[in-house]
Amino acid sequence: MSGKAVCLGETMAQVTPADGEGLERSRELRLAVAGAESTVAQYLADLGHEAAWVSRVGDDPFGRRIVAAVASRGVRVDGVRADPAAPTGVYFKDPGPDGTRVHYYRAGSAASRMTPADADRVDLTDVRLLHLTGITPALSDGCAELVDALVRRAADSGTLVSFDVNYRPALWSSRDAAADALLALARRADVVLVGRDEAETLWDTATAEDVRDHLGPRGTLVVKDGDVGATEFTDTGAEFVAAPAVDVVEAVGAGDAFAAGYLSGLLSGSAPAERLALGHRLAGRTLRSIEDYVPATGPDLRGDDGGEGVPAARPDTTGEGH
Repeated sequence: MSGKAVCLGETMAQVTPADGEGLERSRELRLAVAGAESTVAQYLADLGHEAAWVSRVGDDPFGRRIVAAVASRGVRVDGVRADPAAPTGVYFKDPGPDGTRVHYYRAGSAASRMTPADADRVDLTDVRLLHLTGITPALSDGCAELVDALVRRAADSGTLVSFDVNYRPALWSSRDAAADALLALARRADVVLVGRDEAETLWDTATAEDVRDHLGPRGTLVVKDGDVGATEFTDTGAEFVAAPAVDVVEAVGAGDAFAAGYLSGLLSGSAPAERLALGHRLAGRTLRSIEDYVPATGPDLRGDDGGEGVPAARPDTTGEGH
Protein backbone atom coordinates (compact mmCIF):
# COMPACT_ATOMS: atom_id res chain seq x y z
CA MET A 1 0.00 0.00 0.00
CA SER A 2 1.16 3.54 -0.69
CA GLY A 3 0.00 7.12 -0.52
CA LYS A 4 -1.75 7.33 2.85
CA ALA A 5 -4.83 9.55 2.50
CA VAL A 6 -7.64 10.67 4.80
CA CYS A 7 -10.99 11.78 3.36
CA LEU A 8 -13.59 13.52 5.56
CA GLY A 9 -17.22 14.21 4.72
CA GLU A 10 -20.81 13.01 4.73
CA THR A 11 -21.96 9.80 3.08
CA MET A 12 -25.65 9.10 2.60
CA ALA A 13 -27.95 6.26 1.70
CA GLN A 14 -28.80 6.63 -1.97
CA VAL A 15 -32.17 5.57 -3.38
CA THR A 16 -32.44 5.12 -7.16
CA PRO A 17 -35.20 3.78 -9.43
CA ALA A 18 -34.13 0.27 -10.42
CA ASP A 19 -35.64 0.53 -13.89
CA GLY A 20 -34.20 3.93 -14.80
CA GLU A 21 -37.65 5.54 -14.74
CA GLY A 22 -38.39 8.67 -12.73
CA LEU A 23 -39.40 8.44 -9.10
CA GLU A 24 -43.03 9.21 -9.93
CA ARG A 25 -43.32 6.15 -12.19
CA SER A 26 -40.81 3.58 -10.97
CA ARG A 27 -42.18 0.55 -9.10
CA GLU A 28 -38.84 -0.64 -7.70
CA LEU A 29 -36.10 1.27 -5.92
CA ARG A 30 -32.45 0.33 -5.29
CA LEU A 31 -30.51 1.22 -2.17
CA ALA A 32 -26.85 2.14 -2.49
CA VAL A 33 -24.17 4.21 -0.74
CA ALA A 34 -22.91 7.56 -1.99
CA GLY A 35 -20.78 10.40 -0.70
CA ALA A 36 -18.13 12.52 -2.38
CA GLU A 37 -15.33 11.94 0.10
CA SER A 38 -15.96 8.25 0.79
CA THR A 39 -16.16 7.67 -2.96
CA VAL A 40 -12.71 9.19 -3.36
CA ALA A 41 -11.44 7.04 -0.49
CA GLN A 42 -12.82 3.87 -2.09
CA TYR A 43 -11.24 4.64 -5.45
CA LEU A 44 -7.90 5.41 -3.81
CA ALA A 45 -8.03 2.07 -2.00
CA ASP A 46 -8.92 0.32 -5.27
CA LEU A 47 -5.84 1.90 -6.84
CA GLY A 48 -3.51 0.63 -4.13
CA HIS A 49 -3.34 3.51 -1.68
CA GLU A 50 -3.91 3.32 2.04
CA ALA A 51 -7.06 5.37 2.59
CA ALA A 52 -9.27 6.26 5.54
CA TRP A 53 -12.71 7.86 5.69
CA VAL A 54 -13.83 9.99 8.67
CA SER A 55 -17.42 11.04 9.30
CA ARG A 56 -20.53 10.58 11.39
CA VAL A 57 -23.50 8.39 10.50
CA GLY A 58 -26.69 7.66 12.36
CA ASP A 59 -26.89 4.68 14.68
CA ASP A 60 -29.36 3.12 12.27
CA PRO A 61 -29.48 0.50 9.50
CA PHE A 62 -28.48 3.04 6.85
CA GLY A 63 -25.41 4.09 8.83
CA ARG A 64 -24.32 0.51 9.46
CA ARG A 65 -24.83 -0.36 5.80
CA ILE A 66 -22.73 2.60 4.70
CA VAL A 67 -19.82 1.84 7.03
CA ALA A 68 -19.80 -1.83 6.02
CA ALA A 69 -19.89 -0.98 2.31
CA VAL A 70 -17.00 1.50 2.50
CA ALA A 71 -14.95 -0.84 4.69
CA SER A 72 -15.48 -3.69 2.23
CA ARG A 73 -13.43 -1.76 -0.35
CA GLY A 74 -10.40 -1.73 1.95
CA VAL A 75 -10.95 1.74 3.40
CA ARG A 76 -10.24 2.32 7.09
CA VAL A 77 -13.41 3.40 8.89
CA ASP A 78 -12.26 3.55 12.51
CA GLY A 79 -12.69 7.34 12.32
CA VAL A 80 -16.44 7.03 11.68
CA ARG A 81 -18.72 7.64 14.65
CA ALA A 82 -22.31 6.38 14.96
CA ASP A 83 -24.45 9.18 16.41
CA PRO A 84 -27.47 7.83 18.35
CA ALA A 85 -29.15 11.24 18.38
CA ALA A 86 -29.34 11.94 14.64
CA PRO A 87 -30.17 10.01 11.46
CA THR A 88 -28.06 9.07 8.47
CA GLY A 89 -28.77 11.34 5.52
CA VAL A 90 -30.67 10.00 2.50
CA TYR A 91 -30.91 11.25 -1.06
CA PHE A 92 -32.95 10.20 -4.06
CA LYS A 93 -31.88 10.22 -7.70
CA ASP A 94 -34.68 11.06 -10.12
CA PRO A 95 -33.65 10.28 -13.72
CA GLY A 96 -35.46 11.98 -16.55
CA PRO A 97 -35.07 12.90 -20.23
CA ASP A 98 -33.27 16.13 -19.35
CA GLY A 99 -30.87 14.55 -16.87
CA THR A 100 -30.91 13.35 -13.30
CA ARG A 101 -32.26 15.49 -10.50
CA VAL A 102 -31.26 14.91 -6.88
CA HIS A 103 -33.51 15.25 -3.83
CA TYR A 104 -31.83 15.53 -0.43
CA TYR A 105 -33.15 14.48 2.96
CA ARG A 106 -30.10 15.39 4.98
CA ALA A 107 -31.10 18.33 7.22
CA GLY A 108 -30.13 17.52 10.79
CA SER A 109 -28.18 14.44 9.73
CA ALA A 110 -25.51 12.90 11.92
CA ALA A 111 -22.75 14.20 9.65
CA SER A 112 -24.11 17.75 9.80
CA ARG A 113 -23.57 17.62 13.58
CA MET A 114 -19.80 17.30 13.27
CA THR A 115 -17.76 19.95 15.09
CA PRO A 116 -14.07 20.74 15.66
CA ALA A 117 -14.15 18.07 18.38
CA ASP A 118 -14.40 15.50 15.59
CA ALA A 119 -10.90 16.53 14.51
CA ASP A 120 -9.64 14.43 17.41
CA ARG A 121 -10.58 11.34 15.36
CA VAL A 122 -8.44 12.48 12.43
CA ASP A 123 -4.91 11.13 12.87
CA LEU A 124 -2.60 12.94 10.46
CA THR A 125 0.50 11.06 11.57
CA ASP A 126 2.33 9.95 8.41
CA VAL A 127 -0.66 11.05 6.30
CA ARG A 128 0.39 12.48 2.95
CA LEU A 129 -2.98 13.83 1.85
CA LEU A 130 -6.11 15.17 3.55
CA HIS A 131 -9.02 15.36 1.10
CA LEU A 132 -11.90 17.76 1.75
CA THR A 133 -14.71 19.19 -0.35
CA GLY A 134 -16.86 22.31 -0.34
CA ILE A 135 -19.85 20.20 0.64
CA THR A 136 -18.78 19.74 4.27
CA PRO A 137 -18.50 23.41 5.32
CA ALA A 138 -21.96 24.00 3.83
CA LEU A 139 -23.63 21.44 6.11
CA SER A 140 -23.46 23.48 9.33
CA ASP A 141 -21.42 26.03 11.24
CA GLY A 142 -19.86 23.18 13.20
CA CYS A 143 -18.79 21.45 9.99
CA ALA A 144 -17.29 24.68 8.68
CA GLU A 145 -15.33 25.08 11.91
CA LEU A 146 -14.16 21.46 11.65
CA VAL A 147 -12.84 22.00 8.12
CA ASP A 148 -11.03 25.15 9.24
CA ALA A 149 -9.43 23.29 12.17
CA LEU A 150 -8.30 20.42 9.94
CA VAL A 151 -6.76 22.71 7.34
CA ARG A 152 -4.77 24.41 10.10
CA ARG A 153 -3.68 21.07 11.57
CA ALA A 154 -2.62 19.81 8.16
CA ALA A 155 -0.49 22.89 7.60
CA ASP A 156 1.21 22.33 10.96
CA SER A 157 1.87 18.65 10.22
CA GLY A 158 3.06 19.11 6.63
CA THR A 159 0.12 17.14 5.21
CA LEU A 160 -1.06 18.16 1.76
CA VAL A 161 -4.65 19.39 1.61
CA SER A 162 -6.68 18.65 -1.50
CA PHE A 163 -9.91 20.59 -1.87
CA ASP A 164 -12.62 19.81 -4.40
CA VAL A 165 -14.83 22.91 -4.60
CA ASN A 166 -18.03 20.86 -5.20
CA TYR A 167 -20.43 23.82 -5.14
CA ARG A 168 -23.91 22.62 -4.17
CA PRO A 169 -26.34 25.57 -4.34
CA ALA A 170 -29.05 23.93 -2.23
CA LEU A 171 -26.70 23.74 0.74
CA TRP A 172 -25.79 27.45 0.86
CA SER A 173 -27.81 30.47 1.94
CA SER A 174 -26.70 32.37 -1.16
CA ARG A 175 -24.25 32.21 -4.03
CA ASP A 176 -22.26 35.08 -2.54
CA ALA A 177 -21.87 33.26 0.78
CA ALA A 178 -20.66 30.17 -1.04
CA ALA A 179 -18.33 32.15 -3.29
CA ASP A 180 -16.57 33.81 -0.37
CA ALA A 181 -16.28 30.69 1.79
CA LEU A 182 -15.15 28.38 -1.02
CA LEU A 183 -12.63 30.89 -2.34
CA ALA A 184 -11.08 31.27 1.11
CA LEU A 185 -10.72 27.50 1.47
CA ALA A 186 -9.37 27.08 -2.05
CA ARG A 187 -6.67 29.66 -1.36
CA ARG A 188 -5.56 27.67 1.69
CA ALA A 189 -5.40 24.28 -0.01
CA ASP A 190 -2.35 22.73 -1.66
CA VAL A 191 -4.37 21.07 -4.44
CA VAL A 192 -7.64 22.55 -5.72
CA LEU A 193 -10.05 20.83 -8.10
CA VAL A 194 -12.89 22.83 -9.63
CA GLY A 195 -15.16 22.69 -12.66
CA ARG A 196 -14.78 25.61 -15.05
CA ASP A 197 -18.56 26.06 -15.08
CA GLU A 198 -18.95 26.05 -11.29
CA ALA A 199 -16.05 28.51 -11.00
CA GLU A 200 -17.83 30.79 -13.46
CA THR A 201 -21.02 30.55 -11.42
CA LEU A 202 -19.17 31.34 -8.19
CA TRP A 203 -16.52 33.82 -9.26
CA ASP A 204 -17.46 35.02 -12.78
CA THR A 205 -14.30 33.47 -14.23
CA ALA A 206 -14.84 32.53 -17.88
CA THR A 207 -11.71 30.49 -18.61
CA ALA A 208 -9.37 28.12 -16.81
CA GLU A 209 -6.73 30.84 -16.87
CA ASP A 210 -9.19 33.25 -15.25
CA VAL A 211 -9.75 30.74 -12.44
CA ARG A 212 -5.98 30.47 -11.92
CA ASP A 213 -5.62 34.25 -11.78
CA HIS A 214 -8.54 34.60 -9.37
CA LEU A 215 -7.28 31.98 -6.92
CA GLY A 216 -3.74 33.31 -6.98
CA PRO A 217 -0.39 31.54 -7.15
CA ARG A 218 -0.71 28.85 -4.50
CA GLY A 219 -0.08 25.14 -4.91
CA THR A 220 -1.71 23.15 -7.70
CA LEU A 221 -4.98 23.96 -9.45
CA VAL A 222 -6.94 21.56 -11.66
CA VAL A 223 -9.74 23.05 -13.75
CA LYS A 224 -12.15 20.54 -15.32
CA ASP A 225 -13.98 21.72 -18.43
CA GLY A 226 -16.55 19.03 -19.18
CA ASP A 227 -16.02 17.28 -22.49
CA VAL A 228 -13.23 19.68 -23.44
CA GLY A 229 -10.62 18.40 -20.99
CA ALA A 230 -8.78 19.34 -17.81
CA THR A 231 -5.87 21.66 -17.09
CA GLU A 232 -3.38 21.47 -14.24
CA PHE A 233 -1.72 24.74 -13.23
CA THR A 234 1.40 24.89 -11.05
CA ASP A 235 4.07 27.49 -10.51
CA THR A 236 6.08 25.85 -13.28
CA GLY A 237 3.41 26.03 -15.97
CA ALA A 238 0.24 24.38 -17.23
CA GLU A 239 -0.64 20.93 -18.57
CA PHE A 240 -3.83 20.24 -20.55
CA VAL A 241 -5.23 16.80 -21.34
CA ALA A 242 -8.14 16.65 -23.76
CA ALA A 243 -11.23 14.61 -23.03
CA PRO A 244 -12.14 12.12 -25.77
CA ALA A 245 -15.82 11.52 -26.39
CA VAL A 246 -17.79 9.05 -24.32
CA ASP A 247 -21.44 7.99 -24.31
CA VAL A 248 -22.73 9.49 -21.08
CA VAL A 249 -25.36 7.52 -19.18
CA GLU A 250 -25.32 9.70 -16.07
CA ALA A 251 -22.92 12.31 -14.74
CA VAL A 252 -23.57 12.18 -10.98
CA GLY A 253 -20.41 11.01 -9.19
CA ALA A 254 -18.01 11.42 -12.10
CA GLY A 255 -16.37 14.48 -10.60
CA ASP A 256 -15.42 12.49 -7.51
CA ALA A 257 -14.03 9.73 -9.71
CA PHE A 258 -11.92 12.27 -11.59
CA ALA A 259 -10.61 13.67 -8.31
CA ALA A 260 -9.67 10.20 -7.10
CA GLY A 261 -7.85 9.32 -10.32
CA TYR A 262 -5.94 12.58 -10.33
CA LEU A 263 -5.02 12.29 -6.64
CA SER A 264 -3.92 8.69 -7.12
CA GLY A 265 -1.53 9.85 -9.81
CA LEU A 266 -0.30 12.64 -7.56
CA LEU A 267 0.34 10.25 -4.67
CA SER A 268 2.12 7.83 -7.00
CA GLY A 269 4.42 10.52 -8.38
CA SER A 270 3.00 10.37 -11.91
CA ALA A 271 3.63 13.15 -14.40
CA PRO A 272 0.88 15.81 -14.72
CA ALA A 273 -0.43 14.46 -18.03
CA GLU A 274 -0.62 10.93 -16.60
CA ARG A 275 -2.57 11.91 -13.51
CA LEU A 276 -5.00 14.03 -15.54
CA ALA A 277 -5.52 11.13 -17.94
CA LEU A 278 -6.15 8.74 -15.06
CA GLY A 279 -8.73 11.16 -13.71
CA HIS A 280 -10.46 11.17 -17.10
CA ARG A 281 -10.43 7.38 -17.33
CA LEU A 282 -11.84 6.90 -13.86
CA ALA A 283 -14.54 9.51 -14.47
CA GLY A 284 -15.46 7.77 -17.70
CA ARG A 285 -16.35 4.56 -15.87
CA THR A 286 -18.89 6.51 -13.83
CA LEU A 287 -20.20 8.47 -16.80
CA ARG A 288 -21.00 5.19 -18.54
CA SER A 289 -22.93 3.89 -15.53
CA ILE A 290 -25.92 4.79 -13.37
CA GLU A 291 -23.72 4.06 -10.35
CA ASP A 292 -21.89 6.84 -8.49
CA TYR A 293 -19.03 4.47 -7.67
CA VAL A 294 -17.77 1.85 -10.13
CA PRO A 295 -14.92 -0.24 -8.64
CA ALA A 296 -11.61 0.72 -10.22
CA THR A 297 -10.52 -2.48 -11.91
CA GLY A 298 -9.85 -3.42 -15.51
CA PRO A 299 -7.45 -2.58 -18.35
CA ASP A 300 -9.09 0.75 -19.22
CA LEU A 301 -7.52 2.35 -16.13
CA ARG A 302 -4.06 1.56 -17.47
CA GLY A 303 -4.73 3.50 -20.63
CA ASP A 304 -4.55 0.48 -22.95
CA ASP A 305 -8.16 0.75 -24.09
CA GLY A 306 -7.19 2.63 -27.21
CA GLY A 307 -7.45 6.11 -25.78
CA GLU A 308 -5.93 8.47 -23.29
CA GLY A 309 -9.01 8.91 -21.20
CA VAL A 310 -12.59 10.04 -21.01
CA PRO A 311 -14.10 13.37 -20.12
CA ALA A 312 -14.34 14.83 -16.69
CA ALA A 313 -17.79 15.14 -15.23
CA ARG A 314 -20.47 17.47 -16.39
CA PRO A 315 -22.76 18.58 -13.56
CA ASP A 316 -26.22 17.08 -13.31
CA THR A 317 -29.16 19.29 -14.22
CA THR A 318 -29.61 20.70 -10.72
CA GLY A 319 -25.93 21.46 -10.21
CA GLU A 320 -26.12 19.01 -7.32
CA GLY A 321 -24.28 15.88 -6.34
CA HIS A 322 -23.63 14.38 -2.93
